[in-house]
Amino acid sequence: MSLTLRVKICGITKIDQAIAITDLGIGTLGFICVRKSPRWIEPEAIGAIAQTLKTHAPETKRIGVFAKADLPTIQQTVAVGQLTGVQLHGDESLEFAQQVRQALPEVELIKAVRVRDAADLALAETFAATVDALLLDAYHPTQLGGTGHQIDWEMLRQFRPAVSWLLAGGLNPGNVTEALNLLEPGGIDLSSGVEHSPGDKDLALVKKLCHNLHAVTQFA
Repeated sequence: MSLTLRVKICGITKIDQAIAITDLGIGTLGFICVRKSPRWIEPEAIGAIAQTLKTHAPETKRIGVFAKADLPTIQQTVAVGQLTGVQLHGDESLEFAQQVRQALPEVELIKAVRVRDAADLALAETFAATVDALLLDAYHPTQLGGTGHQIDWEMLRQFRPAVSWLLAGGLNPGNVTEALNLLEPGGIDLSSGVEHSPGDKDLALVKKLCHNLHAVTQFA
């Protein structure tokens, strides 16, 4: 595990919850830019949250999560939403990731891979030279993320990519320390594990998450 664990809370839709979560010391927020997702948020609403965070918590990273989006859509959403990063969460090719990197060189680029087996881990590693970070999520046949399903952590024990990686998939305040005792990710990503319902975060669970993390590591 890195010295300071990166914590990303994904599926933010409400400005008051964004502020409260950053007040707890969490440094990365994720916004779902996939229209069919129940956590989808309009780019203009992301921009309004971003504008507030620039004053309230200016160091906060603001990541837009995309799947099967074309490059102009990503570029426009980054501009309107004042995003600091792009997460590709679909079946995007390495060539497309390289196009995003070239078009948005100042924006953090994360590639998510939904893991079923070792072949998916090998696929993830092919992106390492192009992206700033990888994110490993649980595979679901019809949903791209936020499912609450957990990856087989044993499969990840030897995962050592050439770039930082975040663990996602079924994490919650109750199992996060177990995951960190077993694995060494550079960060973690939670969505459904700290929610009342899709897009509505449970701040009590976020506080519990932070309490449990403080017992085992530093985070931001």
